[in-house]
Amino acid sequence: MAAILRILALMIKEFLSLLKDKKSRFVIIVPPLVQLLVFGYAATYDLTRVPYAVYNEDSGGAARDLLADFYGSPYFHRVAVITHQGQIAPLIDNRQALVVVHIQRQFSRNLLSGRPGRVQVIVDGRNSNTAMIALGYVRDILLAFNLHWDADHHVAGPPAQLVTRAWFNPDLLSRWFVVPGIVGLLTLVVTMLVTALSVAREREQGTFDQLLVTPFTPVEILLGKALPGFIIGMAEATVMIIAAVWWFDVPLLGSLLTLYAGTVLFVLAAIGVGLAISAISATMQQGLLGAFLFLVPAIILSGFTTPIANMPKLVQWITLADPLRYFMVILRGVFLQATPLHLLVGQMWPMALISVITLSASTWLFRHRSY
Repeated sequence: MAAILRILALMIKEFLSLLKDKKSRFVIIVPPLVQLLVFGYAATYDLTRVPYAVYNEDSGGAARDLLADFYGSPYFHRVAVITHQGQIAPLIDNRQALVVVHIQRQFSRNLLSGRPGRVQVIVDGRNSNTAMIALGYVRDILLAFNLHWDADHHVAGPPAQLVTRAWFNPDLLSRWFVVPGIVGLLTLVVTMLVTALSVAREREQGTFDQLLVTPFTPVEILLGKALPGFIIGMAEATVMIIAAVWWFDVPLLGSLLTLYAGTVLFVLAAIGVGLAISAISATMQQGLLGAFLFLVPAIILSGFTTPIANMPKLVQWITLADPLRYFMVILRGVFLQATPLHLLVGQMWPMALISVITLSASTWLFRHRSY
C-alpha cells in the first residue's frame, strides 16, 4: 500500500510539472490536433481537378464526345484550348497544364470506318507519381468512351474485358490509408516528447538526485514516470481514433478491443524508448534532440509512406526494432480489414519485447547513470 501511495504521489508530481509548464501544455494539446488536420487533409495521394489542355485537330462528332467526357469529369479542369503544335511545350514547361490531350486528324472518320482513332496524351513527368495517377484517369475515360462507342454503333467489343474491384477501400481514397497511420505517428510523437523530457527535466532542475535518495525504488520511479506518459499517450490515441472515424469518415471495421490491445503495447514501447533517452540526457535540450533523432528514422522506416518490402534487405532488418512498424499494420488492419486479434499476435509480441527491453534499461539507467 505504501508503495502504491508513493507511486501515486510521483505521478501527481509529474502531472503538475507538465500542467504548470505552459510550453508542455501547448505541446500536448495543440500540435497533435493541428498536425492531425494538416496531415489528414494535405497528406493525400488523390489527384483532383487535373489541369489539362486540349489540342483538337478533328471536327467530327466522336472527338467532341470524347472531349465532353473530359470536360464533365470531376478529375479534370480545362485550362487551355490549343490551336497549333507550338503551344504545347510552354504550357507543360510553365506547369500550367499537367496533361495535353491531342486528338489527331481523321479521328472521327477512322472510328466510323472501323479503324482505330489516334489520341495522343502528353503528360508532365517531373512528378512521376502524379503523372501516373493522371494517366490512370485518362485511361478510365478512354475505356468508358470505347465501351459507349461500341454499344452505340453495335460494334463487337474485345473478347476479354478487364473489370477491377478494390477490396478494403472500394473508392481508393488515400485518406483511408493515411489517417490511420497518422494515429500511430502522432501518438508516438506526443508520448515520446512527454517521456523523453521527464527525467531530463529533473536533472536540469537538480531534483533527480534528491529523488534517488528518497525511499523510492527504481521500479517505483519508473512507474511514477511511465504512468503519466501512458495516460497521456492513450488519451491522445483515443482522440485521434475518434477524429479519424467521426471527422475524416474512415471506417473502423474491426474490434475496438483488438485496436486498444495494440495501442497499449505500442504506447508502452514508446514510453520505454522515451524514458531510456531521458535517462541518458543531462538536459531537456539533449532529451529533445534524442527524441528527434529517434522519431525521424522511426517514421520513415515504419511503412507510413513507403512500403517496407521495397526497402533494401538491410534496412528491412533495421525496421524490426521500430515499434511504429508493427502498430501501422495493426491500425490499418483493424480499421480497413477487420483483422481479428489472433492474426495480429505476430505484430504485438515484438512491441511487447521492445517494451520489456527499453523499460528494463530505463530502470537500470535511473540508478547507474550519473553526471
